[in-house]
Amino acid sequence: MKNKITTLFNIKYPIIQAGMIWTSGWRLASASSNSGILGLIGAGSMYPDVLREHIQKCKKATDKPFGVNVPMLYPNIEEVMNIIVEEGVKIVFTSAGNPNTWTSWLKDRNITVVHVVSSVKFALKAQEAGVDAVVAEGFEAGGHNGREETTTLTLIPMVKENLRIPLIAAGGIATGQAMLATMILGADGVQIGSRFVASYEASSHPNFKNLVVSSKEGDTHLTLKELAPVRLIKNKFYNELQELYKKGASVEELKTLLGKARAKRGMFEGDLEDGELEIGQISGLIHDIKSVKEIVEDLMNEFNEAKRSANNL
Repeated sequence: MKNKITTLFNIKYPIIQAGMIWTSGWRLASASSNSGILGLIGAGSMYPDVLREHIQKCKKATDKPFGVNVPMLYPNIEEVMNIIVEEGVKIVFTSAGNPNTWTSWLKDRNITVVHVVSSVKFALKAQEAGVDAVVAEGFEAGGHNGREETTTLTLIPMVKENLRIPLIAAGGIATGQAMLATMILGADGVQIGSRFVASYEASSHPNFKNLVVSSKEGDTHLTLKELAPVRLIKNKFYNELQELYKKGASVEELKTLLGKARAKRGMFEGDLEDGELEIGQISGLIHDIKSVKEIVEDLMNEFNEAKRSANNL
């Protein structure tokens, strides 16, 4: 399958495995790239030396293109960017920050740059900054999210109407049918996160993976907008948050409850009660844990079958 995204990244299918914290290590990224899509290492949960180790292991595990996702709100950003250059990574996805800050610096070093946005306004800012493509993510997505609460179904055509560069859809996509739907709306490819959380190669804890596949409609909620909006599975920690909200909690009180390493405790260490459990709404449609290879095969089989069905409408 050849289009703008497969050509940009030199991959077989226009699918990006999202670079998620505590989930997207070198095993997931390399397995994704070996399956014909673009694998991303999630730098947001890694100290610089750990990121270097994951990049080096990924290079040994695949000869296909892979990239690194860098949330720009985290510390040590300069050290992280230097490691990416030193290790020869050629694709960087930036998020949670101003694309003007690093895009030119990365492109001057022959790195393909993609920025993740949640609105038309920021898609245009990313385009003006010189990025090679934009990921437009609807608020169905797991993890950190936009304050606008624009759904993928409405966000993609609105961004497409204003964008000249390639567009990647994200948020609520875990099947080939959803992939086709977003591409009909104007996307050139898709970024998928939650479906790959429920994979054998994901570095997230088995407790978290099993909770994802048992999740139902309505089990997630977007919260903590005062800090950084994030979609979580409802658990004891989530309920404590809601009690604070009922009392009119201040930002400082919310920060105190959140504390440090809450996401690591939940997604990486498997604490399903007191951990922060980030996943998308589409988890209600994920019913099993599979290998990355099987997931990609399912996606493309569903995509091709959906195309055939659409022709018969």
